Amino acid sequence: MTEQPPKTAESESAASVPPPPEPVPDPPKDVAEEKSVIPLPPPSDVKPDDSKALVLVEKSQEVAEVKPSEGSVDRDAVLARVATEKRLSLIKAWEESEKSKAENKAHKKLSAISAWENSKKATVEAELKKIEEQLEKKKAEYAEKIKNKIATIHKEAEEKRAIIEAKKGEDVLKAEEIAAKYRATGTAPKKLLGCF
Repeated sequence: MTEQPPKTAESESAASVPPPPEPVPDPPKDVAEEKSVIPLPPPSDVKPDDSKALVLVEKSQEVAEVKPSEGSVDRDAVLARVATEKRLSLIKAWEESEKSKAENKAHKKLSAISAWENSKKATVEAELKKIEEQLEKKKAEYAEKIKNKIATIHKEAEEKRAIIEAKKGEDVLKAEEIAAKYRATGTAPKKLLGCF
C-alpha cells in the first residue's frame, strides 16, 4: 500500500489516469488512526451561508456517486467524504435541535399567554358576577321599598276613604236631623238647592 496526498473531488475528476505508485510501501494503518489524522476545518463564529451548504451537499452527493476503483489508494478520499458526511449530519442534527428548541420555547410562551388570558377572564367574570349579585340585591331592596310604598299609599287611601265615608255619614245624619226639625216646626229651610 502506498501513501498519497489526500485527493479532492476535483482532482479525481480532472485526472482520469491513476498516479504512479511510490517505491516505498508503508505498513497498513488502522482506519481509526487515519480518521484522527484528518484535520477538521477551523470552527468559525460566523454562520455559514445557506447557499454554500447546499453546494457542499451537492459535492458530497457527487463524491458518493464516484466509486473507488483502486481500493486502498482512494481511502483518503473515502475518509474525507465520510468526514464531510459526518459534519453535514452533525449540522443537520444541530439545525433540528435548534428548530425543536424554538418550537418548544414558542409553545411554552403560548401556553403562558393562554394561562394568563384564562386567569384574567376568570377574574373579570367573577367581578361581573359580583356586580350582577349586587345589582340583584339592590333590585330586590328597591322592589321591597316600592312594595312598602305602595302598601303605605294604599293604607293612606283606605284611611282617607274611611274618613270621607264617616263624614258622609255625619252629614247625612245632620241633614236628616235638620229635616226633622223643619218638619216639626213647619218652617222651610232658608237655603234651597241651587236649581230652585
